Amino acid sequence: MARAERKSARRAPVAPAPGPKTASARPKSSYPRKLRIIGGRWRGRRLDVFESEGLRPTPDRVRETLFNWLQPYIAGASCLDLFAGTGALCLEALSRGAADVVMVEKAPPVAQRLHQHVERLEAAGAEVVLADAVNFLQRTPRAFDIVFLDPPFKSDLIADCAALVEARGWIKPGGLVYIEAPSRMSELTLPATWELIRSKKAGQVGYHLARKTA
Repeated sequence: MARAERKSARRAPVAPAPGPKTASARPKSSYPRKLRIIGGRWRGRRLDVFESEGLRPTPDRVRETLFNWLQPYIAGASCLDLFAGTGALCLEALSRGAADVVMVEKAPPVAQRLHQHVERLEAAGAEVVLADAVNFLQRTPRAFDIVFLDPPFKSDLIADCAALVEARGWIKPGGLVYIEAPSRMSELTLPATWELIRSKKAGQVGYHLARKTA
């Protein structure tokens, strides 16, 4: 009996080796896990990124080009980011010498991560505001030197926010507005007093710099 049992055991089928993952397997996320500050006093610092639906960090190469554009204006500037997300734009601005920044973010977990970034960097002059951008622009305005306007691509907020920034007085005469939009967007709807002075594309991203002329 023992011999029969051993023989039977030897003949037991071997489980097949795991095959390739099926198409239904969850793809690896391409979302960046870290935010890298490119230049200035915090150059090379990396900060954890909170992954959230609709959050689309500005790519490093786009951010580098943008701050090359802003180099003559960034020192001592006051900056407003209406869709702060990871905080990449305002934290980069502070790193490069901006005087103060206001980061508006409507998602509480994302805003909390921004607070953590500010504390970790000991970023004096940084303020995080938990608010919807359109609602924020209805408040008593303060005129800024630079405004970052980078809404989710699936939204239709560029024209509305640009109109409010202009009408409510959130940008100084001669101030600059950075706009990020899908590269397929053929035309930006901007106030008549804004002059588009720079415009480039990188993959799916179109990025532009406008100046308030009056």
